[in-house]
Amino acid sequence: MFNVFYTFVPMKERNHAFDLLCGLCILRMIVLHCVSMCGFRGCTFWFDKLMAWTFFFICFFFFKAGYFNKSILAPTKFFLKDKFKRLFIPYLTWGAIGSIFYFGIMLLFPHELHRYWDKLEWSHVWMQSHFYGNPPVWFLFSFFCMYVMVHFMQKVPYLAYLAIFFPLASWVLADNKIQVPMSLGNVFMGVYFFYLGKCWHWLLHKVPRHTFMFVSLVLLLVFLFGNHYWHGEYDMSLNHWVHRPWGAVVNITCALCGISGILLMLPAFRVPFVAYIGEHSMVYFVLHYPILLYYAMVHGVAGRGMNKHWDDCILVFILIISICTWMVPYIEKVPWLSGRWPKTVNKTVNEE
Repeated sequence: MFNVFYTFVPMKERNHAFDLLCGLCILRMIVLHCVSMCGFRGCTFWFDKLMAWTFFFICFFFFKAGYFNKSILAPTKFFLKDKFKRLFIPYLTWGAIGSIFYFGIMLLFPHELHRYWDKLEWSHVWMQSHFYGNPPVWFLFSFFCMYVMVHFMQKVPYLAYLAIFFPLASWVLADNKIQVPMSLGNVFMGVYFFYLGKCWHWLLHKVPRHTFMFVSLVLLLVFLFGNHYWHGEYDMSLNHWVHRPWGAVVNITCALCGISGILLMLPAFRVPFVAYIGEHSMVYFVLHYPILLYYAMVHGVAGRGMNKHWDDCILVFILIISICTWMVPYIEKVPWLSGRWPKTVNKTVNEE
């Protein structure tokens, strides 16, 4: 039987606090995509408020990477090879799978799906890291580029301190409408969140637990106050800033550190299904959108739209969660789909 709350575990076991946050992030993303596909985004008050208070969740993956990462100082050859296999190969694989299904269905039903043809642009090939059949895989490409950038920054003394100014660089690119090829304007923010996670991990081991808990509570309160009075949002997929850019940076920083810090200080507990999604987040991340898109295209071929249909929104959400959960053990057995290759970087670091 699952014990949902206060299941004490040894220190070396998996960190359920971060699994919980990862799971919530994935669920938020899937809900966002389902609601957007059904045309409710921007016109449903409660949903828009929910998104406005949880917009920072996607940034958490970069924060988590910095919190746990120990391999950025590995030899360049081994480091780049490892990240290429774990991130870039799945990026290309799932992008290709999504594109094959996307264009395959469009070629079979060109008249019924003409609105998809109308959206195609050649510049998408070199300006966007999104694939037409699976847009969310942009994350894997940006994640890979972030790791590469951080790795080389670590080779130059004190260069990492410049990361505190990277949100400014990202905002300047967006504010001046400077389009960086392959949507790489968001990598600056990825590096900032990575080092934020490293600093938070360093602080955890430098101050007493009660002090860390107090700081986390203060940061959470600052986020709750700030997100209401100086609200700003950041869409990492498009490097898009909404309302107050400085407010977005402050609020995201406080939210990531405050929420994770409080969960880290609480007795270890596991929320079964949400934690399971967090543990296997890669599968849900790369597989959910092709399922959603296939559902929408089948409706288009049948002449029944999904627009303003809550029944379709709920049904496709259940289908996505069910299919992804069913496919987890099968996909994770295939390294070029899951990115789960045998670890080499940490072994190399330990040997040296």
